[in-house]
Amino acid sequence: MTILTRTEYAASKGWSRQYVGKLVQRGRLVLTLDGKVDVEASEQYLTMTSDPSRSNSLGNLPVVLNTQEREPEFPHVSPGTISPAAPDYQKARTRLALAQAEKAESEVRKANGELVERSVVDEAAFSSGRMVRDLLLALPAKLAPELSAMGDPWDIEKHLMQEIRSALEDAERISTEDFIHAVTTTS
Repeated sequence: MTILTRTEYAASKGWSRQYVGKLVQRGRLVLTLDGKVDVEASEQYLTMTSDPSRSNSLGNLPVVLNTQEREPEFPHVSPGTISPAAPDYQKARTRLALAQAEKAESEVRKANGELVERSVVDEAAFSSGRMVRDLLLALPAKLAPELSAMGDPWDIEKHLMQEIRSALEDAERISTEDFIHAVTTTS
């Protein structure tokens, strides 16, 4: 494990001291408790978190002679606290691009009227359900005098079915109109 000061590390890489300071601020270098740079761990971490689309045109990237992979050494951190999922720039960038594409697609679908706000649908469904309940609960008081005067069970059943069907058809017509109105006024 090679430990260098920030100035020495900058000189060894051919970078400015300010650039190394910027890398430290961004958390891209592995430091010891006394603030010095752990060269091997920092090189490995920089490789894992670098943007592959920004290739180093100067060719100053270190050549890795040992093809055997090893765990990065972080001297001031216990091994159990290091996240097993190391940051991977390409995976993170892919996830971001997918999320942005999904958001754009949903905005287009909403603009085309294929999607509506969930709260609007919930409110319309609740209002429709309450209206149907109220219409059906009003039937006994409305029909009691008429039904008590009827003597034939068949006539009572026919009359009940007709009134229930009429109430449900009114509810369907009104709730459809209300739902269309609710969706079109909030979009």
